[in-house]
Amino acid sequence: MRSVGTQLSMGTLSSFHLRSKGIQATYYGHDVGTQTTEMFPDVQLSSTPVRGSVFRPSKRPRLVLDEEEESELNVEPTDSTYNPDSVVTEESELAIDPQPDHSDNKYIVFESCLRELFVSCPVCKTKCVVQSRRRGTFVAFTQLCEKCNYYRQWQSQPIVGSTPLGNLLLSAATYFTGGSFKQLEKIFKAMKLQMMHFVTFRIHARNFIEPTIIHKWKQDQLNLIRQLQEGGNVAVAGDMRADTPGHSAKFGSYTIMHMETNKILDLQLVQSNGVGGSYHMEKEGLKRCLDKLESNGLAVDYIVTDRHPQIQKYLRDLNITQFYDVWHFEKGFSKKLDKLSKMKDCEVLKKWLHSIKNHVYWSAISSESGPEKVAKGNSLQNHIQNVHVHENHLFPKCEHPDKVSRDPKNGSNQV
Repeated sequence: MRSVGTQLSMGTLSSFHLRSKGIQATYYGHDVGTQTTEMFPDVQLSSTPVRGSVFRPSKRPRLVLDEEEESELNVEPTDSTYNPDSVVTEESELAIDPQPDHSDNKYIVFESCLRELFVSCPVCKTKCVVQSRRRGTFVAFTQLCEKCNYYRQWQSQPIVGSTPLGNLLLSAATYFTGGSFKQLEKIFKAMKLQMMHFVTFRIHARNFIEPTIIHKWKQDQLNLIRQLQEGGNVAVAGDMRADTPGHSAKFGSYTIMHMETNKILDLQLVQSNGVGGSYHMEKEGLKRCLDKLESNGLAVDYIVTDRHPQIQKYLRDLNITQFYDVWHFEKGFSKKLDKLSKMKDCEVLKKWLHSIKNHVYWSAISSESGPEKVAKGNSLQNHIQNVHVHENHLFPKCEHPDKVSRDPKNGSNQV
């Protein structure tokens, strides 16, 4: 005796059919612990059994096995020494924790290798009629033996409702990782891997993935706000990102971030034609974010933003302390210096541009108060002239060691 294909013994249909390992069915004769079924040659299975139901003969006798039954089916040799009572196990041994489908391992399988499993009948070894059906990454095979009426349906992946799970997981993995469906489609076509269409991908995103993301975001946002409510006033930073640069943007998303945890507190999408133009989108986005925090009982201690004029006036009216973002300040300052360095008498400034940018960030990070930041920033004028002692008592001397430049064109010490 040798097991092939579906691990169905050669004498399964000739004598009787036994099920074990947790399959619940009806036993014609006497009861045993696992409720196995003894089937005589004149009784045939007609369809996939339902737990607790009684099997009835069909008009066309055939054996139907699905993927779940094949994994649970265990047929023992039907020799004279075989005893059905010997395979009875305890209920604790039958309880198996099911593994989630999404965490199951997946493999790349060639179609020719799959068809080898369905070419011949596992009962009578006759060549079978095999039909296939495909939906994206999903493939199903139907096997029918015209000689003994053996019939089987096999699926490459589970189906949730009417959606193949592999297609849905591929769409989710592409969406969650920020990948491009078009690039992924090129890779699949290069390998001749079967894949669903872009329309299917968008259906998955609209019906499953995006609602899941929104639900998860609202849950995490509510949990974070509840944690911050216990700590009093919060320090936040806000900025807007538009779909196009300049004043021709149609959409913009304004984001508020908690400064201590670097976690996003709120995000608001603003459309320009709903607020009177793209110039007003940033103020509207900030207003909606602050309203969201206020409605949840969070008071703002201070906020870090860019130097947008409308933002400054709006925060001043609300009596909220505002700080400028260092990146925006350094960006505008560097543009002016870069323009100045192109003048004939200021060419030496080009060699200082990178150090000046670093000095701006260092002044903001290393200072504990606003006047100290100003004192360190103004020390740059003396530093580039090789003067390292300053009149301001908050920063009376440069902190770097003395280092004489070997380049005569610099005209100063360089750090």
